[in-house]
Amino acid sequence: MEVRLAKTAGFCFGVKRAVETVYEQAQKRSDVKIYTYGPIIHNEEVVKDMRSKGVEVIYTQEELMQLQSGVVIIRSHGVAKEIYTILEERGLICVDATCPFVKKIHRIVEKESVEGKHIVIIGDESHPEVQGIKGWAENDVTVIKTVENAEKFHVSSDVKVCVVSQTTFNYNKFKYLVEIISKKSYDISVLNTICSATKERQEEADQIARKVDAMIVIGDKHSSNTQKLFEICDKACNNTYYIQTLDDLNMNQLKSVKTVGITAGASTPKNIIEEVQNNVRINF
Repeated sequence: MEVRLAKTAGFCFGVKRAVETVYEQAQKRSDVKIYTYGPIIHNEEVVKDMRSKGVEVIYTQEELMQLQSGVVIIRSHGVAKEIYTILEERGLICVDATCPFVKKIHRIVEKESVEGKHIVIIGDESHPEVQGIKGWAENDVTVIKTVENAEKFHVSSDVKVCVVSQTTFNYNKFKYLVEIISKKSYDISVLNTICSATKERQEEADQIARKVDAMIVIGDKHSSNTQKLFEICDKACNNTYYIQTLDDLNMNQLKSVKTVGITAGASTPKNIIEEVQNNVRINF
């Protein structure tokens, strides 16, 4: 059997930086309690390992307000502007591990909304990155995820519109939704803020999936970019499997195939990818 592993599989720059930040803080700050505001990345295995090293996850603003001391690490997805204010007011130590590409969107949204523009975010409203981006706008924000959302979008004709995107959104879907919005003849500026690494990962996954008999997509079930990888691969290859770890892979499904492709989301650790790759090769 031939196994083709995507070169772009696994940790991206922003995730790698965030994960390393947590481990560095855990190692050098044994005198204070360390928290992450939300899971540092969408991967249960990584979060579990961090917990074993004393790093605790807090999930809500209410929990944050109850902290008396400690280090709070901002996760790679970023947070709303008000979270920084709370951290400062409570005298908590803030270590910011927000992905630089997400930070750039925060600056754009803040600047454009201050100038009076209506902000449109192409993305998933329930995703923490989008929730954080919304929190940097000074006025109304619209989140658009579907064709129906785009078709229903309406603002006054005298309002200028600024469109940005969740960094992990499907690039082709982003372009299509922007086309729908652009036809409404608003004074619109479109900023493609999809991370270049996301675009490259999606394109490579699509290319591999079209040439193999089966495709394995590795990543946490809560990982937005892994879900989008699966959607892309599933369209290109009928035998596409979404797994979190090797334990989820049914080897019997691969018995009759000659070529297998493997890709992984931006929050999937290298050791999990290698374990899947090695076992597929050994068993076949």
